[in-house]
Amino acid sequence: MRLVIFTEPQQGASHDDLLRVAKAAEDGGYDGFFRSDHYLKMGDGPGLPGPSDAWITLAALAVQTSRIRLGTLVSSATFRLPGPLAIAVAQVDAMSGGRIEFGLGGGWFDSEHQAYGIPFPAIGERFDRLEEQLEIITGLWKTPVGSTYAFEGKHYQLSDSPALPKPVQSPLPVIVGGMGKKRTPDLAARYAAEFNVPFSKIEDISVQYDRVRAASAAIGRAEPPAFSAAAVLCVGRDDAEVRRRAAAIGREVEEMRENGGIVGTPAEVLEVIGRYAEAGASRLFAQVLDLSDIDHVDLVASDVLPHL
Repeated sequence: MRLVIFTEPQQGASHDDLLRVAKAAEDGGYDGFFRSDHYLKMGDGPGLPGPSDAWITLAALAVQTSRIRLGTLVSSATFRLPGPLAIAVAQVDAMSGGRIEFGLGGGWFDSEHQAYGIPFPAIGERFDRLEEQLEIITGLWKTPVGSTYAFEGKHYQLSDSPALPKPVQSPLPVIVGGMGKKRTPDLAARYAAEFNVPFSKIEDISVQYDRVRAASAAIGRAEPPAFSAAAVLCVGRDDAEVRRRAAAIGREVEEMRENGGIVGTPAEVLEVIGRYAEAGASRLFAQVLDLSDIDHVDLVASDVLPHL
């Protein structure tokens, strides 16, 4: 099992905050540092200093770190046009020396679209746009140098594209996720190197993995995508420290445990991680909500990671 630190900067984080956590994750031996792609805080509070752009953040971290994998869980297809997004992601991959992973979803948070003037179509159109974006972006990246790329879709049209630049990685890993029963597994089977189930009960994720396996088999894909999950992280040396960390993020210990959280003492969370592994996950995205608590990241690095 590989463990990734997953952050939610829209809740309130400066770039210095993110850099500090990313460096702690790299120094601690985590597999990756990922961030959400949102433009509005969820819940109460100001979320100061305000939202930041995911790919600008990752471009900076690409040259401020040296080993750790970097990516989004997940970018929204409503935020950017596919051609410029393919260019940006490929450029950041080059800046990182080939350490980028590209998570892309359809978008779901209506309020952030309203707050920043981003069109928010109905869910069917969002899935249609997501599908076209996945085809376009992966198509641009795999077009041979010297050839051109064209696409004629309902929402996007490209003609005579030089399909440059190319990512360092070939192919650059694409992550698709969610709990949709039909279109989500189909898109994962067609485009994803990894399929992620976010914030779900452990007993529910294997059902979704099975849907992706079936969708992969239906198109003749020999091996399905790798499987991962995202869950809130709340680890302490004892019960009192666990509850202190839960209070700091405004959550209840039992509620987090019931919903698949990586919660408890190091020994307890190793049991939780084992359950995720039994369900089929090979990587966990550990959601860290208190970015000021570097000791939390260090504790998991010293007392959990060596046992995975």
